[in-house]
Amino acid sequence: MFLRQAARIVGRLCTAVNPQRGKEVKMADSPNETNDFIDDVSKAWKEFAKNTEFADMTLAQFEAKVKPSLDYRTEIATLELQLIAARYNRDLADAVSNEECLLVVGCVKTHREHGENSALYKTMGYVPKDERKNGLVRPSTLEQPSIKAA
Repeated sequence: MFLRQAARIVGRLCTAVNPQRGKEVKMADSPNETNDFIDDVSKAWKEFAKNTEFADMTLAQFEAKVKPSLDYRTEIATLELQLIAARYNRDLADAVSNEECLLVVGCVKTHREHGENSALYKTMGYVPKDERKNGLVRPSTLEQPSIKAA
């Protein structure tokens, strides 16, 4: 009876004493650690005590209780693959969209009523031709102080 109660307490807390530090640490901090922990417990139970009950559970009952965790992991993996595929498809669609945007901007630049100096062109994120710097740099006419070596 005492061992079953102890197993329940340990099972509920899911903690152990770290022999190196002597501090209480969680057995499974991350989802990956939890998955590994479930896998380790299940495999060990199957290997060494298949017909024994722990915490008033058979192995089959334990597996039924942890099944939702494993099912959600499978669902997450499927969704991650779908996300990768969706991002890839988005990138393909973005390439087409980018080409179409460049085509429209090119037409705006050459349009008689709008052109490169229009508000439309500027609103599309471009610098109108009249607002661009010409790149001409004139040398300074002031004398630069010279540094004398000592």
